[in-house]
Amino acid sequence: MNVDMELGPGSRVQHARLGQGVVVVKKYDSYVITFIDQEGTHDINKDDPMLETIEAQNVKPDIETMSEAERSILGILRQWAGVQEIVKLGDRWIGGNMVLQPADKKLTPKEIPIDIFFHKIVMLRDRLRVMEQQINAHKKLTDEDKVNLQQYITRIYGSLTTFNVLFRQKEDYFVGDKSGKDD
Repeated sequence: MNVDMELGPGSRVQHARLGQGVVVVKKYDSYVITFIDQEGTHDINKDDPMLETIEAQNVKPDIETMSEAERSILGILRQWAGVQEIVKLGDRWIGGNMVLQPADKKLTPKEIPIDIFFHKIVMLRDRLRVMEQQINAHKKLTDEDKVNLQQYITRIYGSLTTFNVLFRQKEDYFVGDKSGKDD
């Protein structure tokens, strides 16, 4: 492992003796890692030669705050256990309806409670995240194939940014390609 690189919570690692794991806490000279096969948490020195990085996450030199740690743990649970996080609808939309009004005034408009529509948007986002994880973990896809598929998913996220107005928390937003090329 590159000892100059500081891994943050959510980083996936491989330990020669303990197997695959996820960094839960970054300490001054060690990482607290939860190992999948060992079903336990171990404190591992950052310079342990048996520790390799699989996927670095939250790489930054500063100390993690409690809220950052909570978000990282939620991400780990989503990744490894299929746990869905609770995403809150923006306060101004609670109890509201979405009205689809046809151009032809003779036709009846369709009303949908916003909370039901919002739930479907969140489920879509969660399923895209699972698809991303499955693509990244796929053993037969080449790195080039994974990158190409990941670009499509990023574009899908970009197409869904219109719905960010419904989310209470900005960290729950859809984020697409930051270059401005999204739909």
